[in-house]
Amino acid sequence: MVAMYRFDIDKHGDKAVLYDDLSAALAALTADEPDAIANMANAAALIWEYLPDLNWAGFYRAVDDELVLGPFQGKTACIRIPFGRGVCGTAAATHEAQCVADVHAFPGHIACDSASASELVMPIVHQGQLIGVLDLDSPIKGRFDEQDVKGCAEMMAVLGPRIVG
Repeated sequence: MVAMYRFDIDKHGDKAVLYDDLSAALAALTADEPDAIANMANAAALIWEYLPDLNWAGFYRAVDDELVLGPFQGKTACIRIPFGRGVCGTAAATHEAQCVADVHAFPGHIACDSASASELVMPIVHQGQLIGVLDLDSPIKGRFDEQDVKGCAEMMAVLGPRIVG
């Protein structure tokens, strides 16, 4: 039987409730699916549909000493990013979220889409191992805040164990 998913998520309401709903939806989407790529693809689609003001939402997978493009929603993207380079590479190298209000002011920013003005990158770490990063871009400066960081961390805590190799 093929499952059809419908979620009752208010993307214009309280941001904390939005992220709680997204985490619950992500848990439901990935609960019985062992395939990492399928889980990242559904996560990217879910985030793209419900988080407002994005122009890119997706994943980069950690492969050796670089990030390699994974499932995403938005315009075509950079395929490989070395650890330590740009916002994504910095998040991968430090294992710390990068919440950048103005990407044009970020040293070494990699511009895959010139329309992007702000970015949030959340490393996905499971049992101390970097699996990849969630990358969110917005055409609006200052789009992301601490609630977004916290909400994305919670979502990636759900997803991380479900995308391990």
